[in-house]
Amino acid sequence: MSSGITLSGATRQNLLVAQDTANLLATTQNRLSTGKKVNSALDNPTSFFTSQGLDSRSSDLSNLLDSISNGVQVIQAANTGLTSLQKLVDSAKSVANQALQSTIGYSTKSNVSTTITGANAADLRGTTSYASTSAVGNVLFNGTAGGATAASGSTTLGGTAGTYTGSAKSDNAGTAAAISTSTLLYGSTGALTTAANTKFTDGDTLNVNGKTVTFKTAATPAASTLTGTNLALASTGAGANTVTDGSGNSTVYLNTATTVGDVLSAIDVASGVQTVTGSTAGVASLTGTASAITATGTTGTIGLKSSTGADLSVSGKADILNALGLSASTGSGTASLSAVRSVSSASASSLIQDASTLNVNGKTITFKNAPVPSASASHQGVVSTSHLETDGNGNSTVYLQGSTLADVATAIDLATGVQTAALTTSGANLSTTTGTTNSSVVGGALKLSTGTTADLSITGTGNALSSLGLNGSTGTDTSFSASRGALPGGFSGKTLTFASLNGGTAASVTFGDGTNGTVKTLDQLNTKLGANNLSATIDASGKLTIQTTNDHASSTIGGSVDGGAIGGTAASLFSTAAAPVADVNSQNTRSSLLSQFNSILDNIKTTAQDSSFNGVNLLNGDTLKLTFNEKGSSTLNLQGVQFDASGLGLSKLGQNGANEFEDNSATNNVIASLSTASSALRAQASTFGSNLSVVQNRQNFNKSIINVLQTGSSNLTSADLNEEAANSQALSTRNSLTISALSLANQAQQGVLQLLR
Repeated sequence: MSSGITLSGATRQNLLVAQDTANLLATTQNRLSTGKKVNSALDNPTSFFTSQGLDSRSSDLSNLLDSISNGVQVIQAANTGLTSLQKLVDSAKSVANQALQSTIGYSTKSNVSTTITGANAADLRGTTSYASTSAVGNVLFNGTAGGATAASGSTTLGGTAGTYTGSAKSDNAGTAAAISTSTLLYGSTGALTTAANTKFTDGDTLNVNGKTVTFKTAATPAASTLTGTNLALASTGAGANTVTDGSGNSTVYLNTATTVGDVLSAIDVASGVQTVTGSTAGVASLTGTASAITATGTTGTIGLKSSTGADLSVSGKADILNALGLSASTGSGTASLSAVRSVSSASASSLIQDASTLNVNGKTITFKNAPVPSASASHQGVVSTSHLETDGNGNSTVYLQGSTLADVATAIDLATGVQTAALTTSGANLSTTTGTTNSSVVGGALKLSTGTTADLSITGTGNALSSLGLNGSTGTDTSFSASRGALPGGFSGKTLTFASLNGGTAASVTFGDGTNGTVKTLDQLNTKLGANNLSATIDASGKLTIQTTNDHASSTIGGSVDGGAIGGTAASLFSTAAAPVADVNSQNTRSSLLSQFNSILDNIKTTAQDSSFNGVNLLNGDTLKLTFNEKGSSTLNLQGVQFDASGLGLSKLGQNGANEFEDNSATNNVIASLSTASSALRAQASTFGSNLSVVQNRQNFNKSIINVLQTGSSNLTSADLNEEAANSQALSTRNSLTISALSLANQAQQGVLQLLR
């Protein structure tokens, strides 16, 4: 403005206002266009330079984010490589497992074997043998007075016959003569009873030592008409009217010819005083001395005898016994009588009862009141010089009329098998079984051999056990027993040793009863051998085979490389171990898997090499260094690993002719190395995962810090656009008003101008 120009005060004032408004409007428009209220240090030095510092740090951190982001990708690339490597290792393990599942590579494994007679899985020692032992019964005494004299083998089992003496009898009125064996049982004169007497009636019986004498009213049958075992006791005289059934039972036929002798003969046969030894035309041949009648004047006395083998016991209708002078009782009731044997120095002090038995190991010894029969075609088991008969199968009959304690010992030996009998028409020939000793009588007691066939077990009926001293020390035992001596099988006590086989635990085995560390069963043997890579089997023939396990099928027992040398007292009984025999087909199958395995290892190498990002490969040994702040004080150094096949501890198979899949043990070693590699991969994946988490966390942290810095910077320099817009609007209005005012101030001068016109 020229100083030569003169403006009115109003004009000048409005002009100044217009200038100020223009300046303010320019400032507001600048803020609106830049968005900042501080655009230079002139606007606000403090805020400007503070903002500049914040923006500078934010910029530095933003630059670091790119490096961190690259680091994240490097770790993720390595982790992806680890995942792929894990799958490849699993594939390699699958190939190795195929080798395990294929047929074992050897048709025959290295083994040693021996055959043990009688051995089985439950007892490897073999057949148990037995030795005959002996057992002694109670001391027996003979019948010498005082009862303190020990019996001997010749002491008889039967005693001295007893006699029962009846009362004196004469025949019925008429002759007044002494009775005899020829006296008729009944008649009108000269008979035992009158014809009308009913003392002997049809169906009456006498029981004699368990045998039956039956009275039957009938004519005596002719001897030639008798059948089966029925025999007439005599053709004439005593017994002519009596028929026996061959078992001691008799029938007395009551008729006009029946005599007292017929009855006495029936009683003697039943009691065993007389014995049927044969027959001629239906008539028995009797042995033994018959009961007798002693005549004294006009009376006769019946003396019934017992046998030496049994006491006499007779019971029956009282009238019958009374008629014979054998009982004082009368009537139809029962009367009885007995004659008891006596003992002597030749007999045992306790006499065995007829029909008593011994059961010896399931065989039966029967004591019979009878004399021993003569050897013949029908009695081939009669033992010479004894009173014993055997059936050749261990069952025997001891005849009490003459038998001795030695005969009992022999009968027991025949039952246990200590002695055997060969039957002939001239009698049994005895022989002693090898390894046994015949039973005998020692010190008055039976010394019984058990034999080797079975343990001795004796039970009895009647008084056999007690009479023979086999009823125990208390005399109340109901059985007598003794065990054989058991001799263990051929392998008992023998030892077998194996040195360490392929790193196994050396084994030492002692065969025994399974106690105190000894081995009895196949399971126990396998427990001992298992830790030394060996196993055992046994077949039905007793062949025991010890061989390498499937895992070590390629090993040779006792080989210079594999070890496992056999020793011990049983070693010489085993065969020599040979090298295993390879199965060509199986080995080819296993060998083919080697190339598959090696191909996978090649892929492991290339996969590890390709797991890089931006030139950094953590699986190839590279190191990743990351800086997290602008000062470089916060960093992360992540050391990589060498995870090719070699770095994982894996190497190619089948090199230099080797076959790492040749047996399960070698294959398991490969699988073990793969498992180790797999564990290493998992561990490294965990390490990378932890580091990735740290890097990502720091990446997120830096992003947040940058946001904070940028926000702080903006807060210092950014304009409030709403406020500046309002200011712009107000200044525009103000500028318009100023122009209008300036115009009004100039109107006075315009009027002067009009005047000049």
